[in-house]
Amino acid sequence: MKSNGRLITFETMHADIVDLRQFYHSELGRLAEQSITMALSSIWARLPEERLVGLGYAVPYLDRFRADTERTFAFMPAGQGAVNWPMDSSSTTALIFDEELPLPDSSIDRVLMVHSLEFAESPRETLKELWRVLAPGGRLVIVVPNRRGVWARMEHTPFGSGRPYSRGQLTSLLRETNFTPGATAEALLFPPSKLRTVLSLRRAFERVGRTLWPAFSGVIIVEAQKRLYQGLPVAVRASRRVFVPVLAPRGIPTTRDGV
Repeated sequence: MKSNGRLITFETMHADIVDLRQFYHSELGRLAEQSITMALSSIWARLPEERLVGLGYAVPYLDRFRADTERTFAFMPAGQGAVNWPMDSSSTTALIFDEELPLPDSSIDRVLMVHSLEFAESPRETLKELWRVLAPGGRLVIVVPNRRGVWARMEHTPFGSGRPYSRGQLTSLLRETNFTPGATAEALLFPPSKLRTVLSLRRAFERVGRTLWPAFSGVIIVEAQKRLYQGLPVAVRASRRVFVPVLAPRGIPTTRDGV
């Protein structure tokens, strides 16, 4: 990111999988899920026989589209951790590095990024990798915290972690990585309060907020399409990622004589 001609770097850490699951099981998390799902539905109505990847922690939203798709995968970053999904059938979860996805070129029709881009070590490299795996004309939807919104300033939700974006920053980043920005939406127009009296007014806040303060929504949602008329230079490089098991097995010590 640049500010006043100077490059600013951000140290970001992935939200933990345990914290993400706990948030979405809370009342505030369920209401946040409803708000974002409604906004996503205005952009993607159905995905008939398409291949969909959710990147980050997108499982609360993948159920909305899974029934129509040819197949749906939940890719979760190694820094975040992973859980099995879906619960009612064979797991389609994979633990990945977002700059090196285990997919062939042009193999996916749609990508949904939630709790992902704001934690990326290199957002440009992540988006270039998504450009690689998306099929010609493939589409990407990004859900990121809005830097103008109050949700990005509150640490009791996962939207208060990572690097928030403005709509202009996100649009510029997409264009730099050969995506064409398209439809947009806003969500989380109600305050991130834990008070039941405030949450009971969520629908009213959402309805009025879309008219009066859409620029201060909790998240920005942008759809983009893979652009085909310009190539991306790709440098051949060896992977610098190494999986390290949390519990490394240790053998039984032996003497030189094998005893």
